[in-house]
Amino acid sequence: MTFVVTDNCIKCKYTDCVAVCPVDAFFEGPNFLAIDPAICIDCALCVPECPAEAIFQDTELPSEQAAFLEINAQLSQEWPNISEPKAPPADADEWNGVPEKLPLLER
Repeated sequence: MTFVVTDNCIKCKYTDCVAVCPVDAFFEGPNFLAIDPAICIDCALCVPECPAEAIFQDTELPSEQAAFLEINAQLSQEWPNISEPKAPPADADEWNGVPEKLPLLER
C-alpha cells in the first residue's frame, strides 16, 4: 500500500508533509508533489500535516482521484526528491479547495 497526493495539491504545493516523511518518499515538480509508491512505507504521518488535505491512502482514494495513483508513480520517477520543507507559493491559499485542477498540473 501507499499514500497518494491528489488534485488539491496542484498549485498549493504545501511541503509540511515532506518534513515528517521518515523515508523521503516525496518528489517535487513545478506546482505539485508526488509520492513514490515504491518508497512509501504506509506510515500515514504525512496525512495530518497536509493543509490542503490532498493525501489519501491508495485504498481510500476517492474514485474521482483514481488517476493520481498512476500520476504519483510516474512523476516520482521524473522529478527530484524533496526532503526539506519549503515555503508554499504566494497564492497557495487562494488555490486551496479549487476543484478539478488536473489540467493545471505542470510536468
